[in-house]
Amino acid sequence: MLEAEIRRRKRDRDILLMTHIVLGYPDFDTSRRLVEQMVLAGVDLMELQIPFSEPMADGPVILHANQKALAGGATVDRCLELTSRLTREFPISFLFMTYFNIAFVRGVDLFAREMAQAGVRGAIVADLPFEEGEPLLAAMEREQLDPIFVFTPSSRPERMARIAERAKGLVYCAARKGVTGSATDFDALDGYLQRCRGATDLPLALGFGVKAREDVAAITGKVEIAVVGSETIRVLEQGGVEAVRPFLESLR
Repeated sequence: MLEAEIRRRKRDRDILLMTHIVLGYPDFDTSRRLVEQMVLAGVDLMELQIPFSEPMADGPVILHANQKALAGGATVDRCLELTSRLTREFPISFLFMTYFNIAFVRGVDLFAREMAQAGVRGAIVADLPFEEGEPLLAAMEREQLDPIFVFTPSSRPERMARIAERAKGLVYCAARKGVTGSATDFDALDGYLQRCRGATDLPLALGFGVKAREDVAAITGKVEIAVVGSETIRVLEQGGVEAVRPFLESLR
């Protein structure tokens, strides 16, 4: 379902854009307005992050947003409620991005059911190795949700092949080791992206460090989707919601 939507959108664009927001940052009303501006800017997919106290894959910008959202009263219930509104209101595909403790505490079967009811297409669970994720993966499969897995530059070919066997929708290619938000040399990724392409037929999304039009241009033709996360939050913090749409429009 998600894969088909990506391929349909890709027919009309050289590269798709996927953005990332932290639900409840800086508040839930702003989150909704931020999504609206992103959709008006032509974004094709969006990650909705459920705030977590220890987001180990995230750099300082997104970590700060998680902390502020939690301090402002963000809960899983409120995130699910807003997500249900967003998926009904806006005609793009949404994914959850979260960490396994949230699903574990809530109960993996219930959490998968709630994700499906909220209207997301799948989820990235950043700290869950696929070897240890069977209960959640099985629950997601029952709810027809796509598990989004991650390739990294240090992933060996045999591990990429095993990940590809379980992945659905798309595969997220982290542009480098480490956390989100730091600089990346996109011109040095050709060998890595060729390995990613050789491991799966699914659409590839590349994130970690996409900040400017030059970055998007450097990966166009090599992956289907450019992922913009931390930089959008920086733009929001510096210029407000109104600055986000022109920033995103400038990337393609």
